[in-house]
Amino acid sequence: MLLVVDDDQSIRHSLRRLLEYNGHTVVLAEGPRQAIQTVRTEPTLELVLMDMNYGFSTDGEEGLTLLRQVKVFRPDLPVILMTAWGSIDLAVRGMRAGAFDFVTKPWVPDVLLERIETARRLMSPAPSVQSPSAASPIIGTSLAGVLATVSRIAPTAAPVLITGESGTGKELIAEAIHRQSRRAGGPFVKVNLGGISTSLFESEMFGHRKGAFTDATSDRTGRFELAAGGTIFLDEIGELSLTAQVKLLRVLQDQTYEVLGDSRTRRTDVRVVCATNADLRAMVADRTFREDLFYRINIIGIHLPPLRERREDIPLLVEHFISQTCEANHLPAPEVSTDALRLLQQLPFPGNIRELKNLVERAVLMKSPAATELTPADFQLGAQPAASSSDAVASRQLSQVERDTIAACISRNGGNLSLTAKELGISRGALYRKIEKYGL
Repeated sequence: MLLVVDDDQSIRHSLRRLLEYNGHTVVLAEGPRQAIQTVRTEPTLELVLMDMNYGFSTDGEEGLTLLRQVKVFRPDLPVILMTAWGSIDLAVRGMRAGAFDFVTKPWVPDVLLERIETARRLMSPAPSVQSPSAASPIIGTSLAGVLATVSRIAPTAAPVLITGESGTGKELIAEAIHRQSRRAGGPFVKVNLGGISTSLFESEMFGHRKGAFTDATSDRTGRFELAAGGTIFLDEIGELSLTAQVKLLRVLQDQTYEVLGDSRTRRTDVRVVCATNADLRAMVADRTFREDLFYRINIIGIHLPPLRERREDIPLLVEHFISQTCEANHLPAPEVSTDALRLLQQLPFPGNIRELKNLVERAVLMKSPAATELTPADFQLGAQPAASSSDAVASRQLSQVERDTIAACISRNGGNLSLTAKELGISRGALYRKIEKYGL
């Protein structure tokens, strides 16, 4: 059962017709008092769809008070707010107070129905979905909770924000969400927002027509159009300028956009998954990231821990990368010595899984053809005597091991810092900071 709360009779009855036509049972309330009575007495209530203003009030305080009261009596009951575009700030205050989502008036029926279905699915008992282990390439036992979340939210249309340090596997999680979703048969379009300038944002994301601007010598299909019917993965969303954030918010909110040079409004049909290694909450506090956009993309949040916090997964990851490298290069798969695994489990891995993958690949490709086992020496972390090197390395401080790793890599690449950063799986900026830290 759905509860619709609005003081405008025409809106109440319009929503009831739409919702009942689509199979929902609906109860109406014209104000906060009637709404709270329903919330307290109706055990089958699944969701509240409510306006923010009642009577002559326009500041939204009545709506915020009603929202807080609903959360007191039914903390798990999802609430979707209805607001005009000009009062998005009010909707953001509502999200802080516990609302699940917000839609703008006038609403788009398909968008509204999708948001309602998403809220009901996510707040209901766990659905029967494909096993994470059967559908995901994610290696390791420590991410069982993450994969369970993926299985739960993948069938919905909810926007997802994946956070974590560089190299932790955010793109793999996004792909897993797509594969387990109802859009698995559609495209999965990856967009690195950090590589798109503000001036080209609209052209890249929404497309343009020939002649739309000086260099538009032909039509261009935008990324949202390419992703139609599937999932669009917006990586490094923390890199977007404030101007581009406004443009992205409009398409995420209304699911409409215009191609540059074409006045026709188009509707997009995509699932949005975003990722960042930035602290977006801190950016919101610093006013470098819009709070309303943050709440729009962060309906569901997934955080990936760094590799140093999931060291128990390193042996499985090493085995996987060895198998992958040997299969691609038609090589016999070597074993990994206990000493080598002990060493790998102590490294700091600032580049996380990406750095481990590069390290293993290099060890496999550079080992002696006659060798059937990888030892600490194969990972080129310094010139220790073969017989007792592992114990010596194991007793080192991690910072010393990291320093030796970086120094050896710089030497191997002839001082080329771009190649060194790529090999370590970290950015040039991170490498510069490490060099300064260790006085290299």
